[in-house]
Amino acid sequence: MKIFKKITLFIIIISISLNLMFNTKFNAFANPNFDFNDTSVANVAVLLSSPNDLFLLQLKQSLEDIQKEHKNIRFTFYYGNDNISLQYETLDFVLKNNIDLIISSLAGTSEDVVENVILKVKQKNVPLILAGISPEVISKVSNYYSKVAFISPDSKQHGIYQGQILVDLWNNNKDALDKNNDNILQYVLLQGKKDNPAAIDRTKYAISTINDSGIETQQLALVNSYWLQELAKEAIDSLFLKYNGRIEAIIANNDAMAIGAIEALQKYNYNKGDKSKTIAVVGVDGLPKAKDLIDKGFMTGTIVLDPKVEAELLYTVGLNLINNLNPIENTNYKIVNGEIIIPYPADKYIIK
Repeated sequence: MKIFKKITLFIIIISISLNLMFNTKFNAFANPNFDFNDTSVANVAVLLSSPNDLFLLQLKQSLEDIQKEHKNIRFTFYYGNDNISLQYETLDFVLKNNIDLIISSLAGTSEDVVENVILKVKQKNVPLILAGISPEVISKVSNYYSKVAFISPDSKQHGIYQGQILVDLWNNNKDALDKNNDNILQYVLLQGKKDNPAAIDRTKYAISTINDSGIETQQLALVNSYWLQELAKEAIDSLFLKYNGRIEAIIANNDAMAIGAIEALQKYNYNKGDKSKTIAVVGVDGLPKAKDLIDKGFMTGTIVLDPKVEAELLYTVGLNLINNLNPIENTNYKIVNGEIIIPYPADKYIIK
């Protein structure tokens, strides 16, 4: 009798245990928030060319916001200090770890550099997204690796919009630009880097847009300020004295350099609100500081590029690559000359 009771109790315990196991398993699959393990989170290394690029810092913040929102991705950021050798070392370190995707804006964008990066990553079979590589380089290296995608802004359009801001100002309030009344726009151009595709296009098309409108121009100086506010400030500080009132406009490839230019001008009591002592300054990015200067009448205009748009593109394209899909699968993105063009809703922000 005792044996029978023990057997019965054993059967009951087993039955209860199996029932609990079944219900637990069922609830686990029924609950979409159930976390099986960390492998569901994509580990992404983001190699940024510089910690001093104000737009890249905004992009970093936007990627961190995506991480908080989606939970299925983890970004780790590394800075290259505008040094490609340092980025090579960082890349070697990253590739030794468990990584699902690498996103990089490179300190150097020559064919040799890009080829070297692609071949390093290919050895580990890790998907790769590269930003800001010229179409000429892409055409030569894109067939090296099937898991690489190239993204770029439409820098040609940004240059055109910059030029249009100055054309409109010339046509509507010529005295604000042509200070010496010689019917020629004398300008200084602050370029990012001489070999950078975005810098080249923004420079080329800003000036061609002005010339195509019938305005004659004279370039007083072109300075490579490496996208940096402080270098632009130093350049304009020197050039302002050299040209002694001849500078009528400053065209900067990005807002950081435009802000640096204004800081230099304000040292000489220019661009503080007195229209007779204001030099037109235009930039690109739409940084909050630039918008504030425009609202105060100290800066002429900028082209607004929303970093959230680029961050969403990186997130979507990145997940596609991780899942062995076409990088633009289930998106409205377009590939032009091997590049996925960042669909910035480019907008002019000008003095009201």
